[in-house]
Amino acid sequence: MSPPLNVLKQPLAFFSNRPVTGFHRDGYCRTGAADFGNHAVAGVVTEEFLDYSASQGNDLRVAGLTDGCKWCLCTSRWLEAFQAYKDGRISKNGVPKVHLEATEDSALRRVDLETFREFAARNEANETNGVNGH
Repeated sequence: MSPPLNVLKQPLAFFSNRPVTGFHRDGYCRTGAADFGNHAVAGVVTEEFLDYSASQGNDLRVAGLTDGCKWCLCTSRWLEAFQAYKDGRISKNGVPKVHLEATEDSALRRVDLETFREFAARNEANETNGVNGH
């Protein structure tokens, strides 16, 4: 089995162990057959996103998340926030910033790379190497 790749088609980078995140709780936003939520998006949550997610029935604060936490998000939940922004229901700040090098390429089945680049953390949209981002 080949190692997971990120959305830039490079080896998937480690994302966070504070808090420990990922479907496999190993700090990587990698998925597998048992991960029906596709926890592939390496996102940085904001208070606005946490409020929005809670209003949709998924209160991530119970997992200990606060503004600025790194979390492997379900691709569909990230896409919901993006759509809420497009519909004017939340601000752009309500859509988590994405660490491209740590977002598994399986997320591209639901969201195109250009959309992820629009919300890339820092200047990652222009990076070509697999910088860890820590």
